[in-house]
Amino acid sequence: MAEQSVSGKTIAFLVSTEGIEQAELTGPWEAVKEAGGTPVLLSTEAGEVQAFNHLDKADTFGVDKVVDDVSVDDFDGLVLPGGAPNGDLLRTFESAVSFVRGFVESGKPTAVICHAPWVLVEADVVRGKQVTSWPSLQTDLRNAGAEWVDQEVVVDGNLVTSRQPDDIPAFNREFLALVAQAA
Repeated sequence: MAEQSVSGKTIAFLVSTEGIEQAELTGPWEAVKEAGGTPVLLSTEAGEVQAFNHLDKADTFGVDKVVDDVSVDDFDGLVLPGGAPNGDLLRTFESAVSFVRGFVESGKPTAVICHAPWVLVEADVVRGKQVTSWPSLQTDLRNAGAEWVDQEVVVDGNLVTSRQPDDIPAFNREFLALVAQAA
C-alpha cells in the first residue's frame, strides 16, 4: 500500500459517536499511516467513539478533534467510514454535513464507503456523479441524482466510493492515488 506516498498530508476521518464499521475505519487509517500521511479522527463530540464489527461492539477510539472546530482547509483528504448507524447518525449533524459538502465542493480527495454515502446524499453532492455503496443505499443515491453502480470502487473526479469491507484494498489504493496527485 505504501507505493503511493502521502507524506506531509493530513487526512480527516469523520465519524459519528457510534456504529462505525471498525474495518472501514482502521483499514484506511493504517493505509494512510503506511503511506506517510497523518490521519486525524473527527467526530461530532469530544471523547471516544464506539466502533462495531457488524452488529457486535468492537474497539473505542479517541477523538482528535470535533468537526465544529475544524475547517476543510485543515486537511488534504477526507475519509467517511461506513457502518449503518454511523452513516445514519452522521447525516443528522448539520456541521458534519456542511463539512462534507465543503470538502467535496473544494475538489479535495474524498473517500466514502458502505453506508457513509448517506452523508453525501444529505450534503446534496452526488447529483451527476457515478458512485457505489452498500446495495441498500442505491435507491437513495439514485433519488439524489447519482448513477449507482455495483463495483468494488468507483472514482468520479475527487470522489472515491466503495461498497463494503472486502473492497478496502481497492478503496485505499484509489484514495491514496488521488491524495498523492493532489497539489
